[in-house]
Amino acid sequence: MEITPLGDSALLIRLAENFDAAPESALTKVLAAQQFLTAAKIPGVVEVAPAYTTVTLFYDPLRAMAAGAPMENVFGWFEQQIREAASKAGKIRANSIYTSVIEIPVCYEAEFAFDLNEVARRAGLSVKEVVDLHSGAEYRVHCIGFTGGFPFLGGLPQKIATPRRETPRKEIPAGSVGIGGKQTGIYPIKSPGGWNIIGRTPLQLFDPKKNRPAFLRAGDHVRFKPISRDEFERATT
Repeated sequence: MEITPLGDSALLIRLAENFDAAPESALTKVLAAQQFLTAAKIPGVVEVAPAYTTVTLFYDPLRAMAAGAPMENVFGWFEQQIREAASKAGKIRANSIYTSVIEIPVCYEAEFAFDLNEVARRAGLSVKEVVDLHSGAEYRVHCIGFTGGFPFLGGLPQKIATPRRETPRKEIPAGSVGIGGKQTGIYPIKSPGGWNIIGRTPLQLFDPKKNRPAFLRAGDHVRFKPISRDEFERATT
């Protein structure tokens, strides 16, 4: 576990070196760290944010100093607190916590799937075969980022892995489901983006008014369920 400062109010905890070599192992280590850091209730901690191989701990220096952190070495104080929390945590089976599968309905009709034909062409498959492969796999949310609530999902079948577009679009509708390299993801809000869009979900994946704004979180298991245009319309009315 490598701990390094990240500005004056955050630090980075590196838990794995190579995500691509063992993505599930990296995810388990990251989720376990997120759990024991949250459970430790270290004074001054504002947020614990997981990523592919790291966890970022954001903190309020003033609150930490009020709890005993020396003004000249707030980072060192936090590092000690983190290592003590880790030593007490023992072996945590983070993988076992997120066991239920979240089903995301997706309409793969042409009007929502701007790049589905291109993905199929590159893969040497029919459009139906791409949809069957995409909706037949089970995915894991490895991290949330880029825009609020955007899930980066691992588990995409290798046959339909597709490089990001050379020219990103200036605007992608909210709910768009895309493929970017070896991953798939969902645009929760309207935004620019360079992923290959193959469908759209009627679900709202990000709501800043909710206590937990993002619908998905790191560690979740996800499956996509194909729906018709009529089902999409009914879900949005």
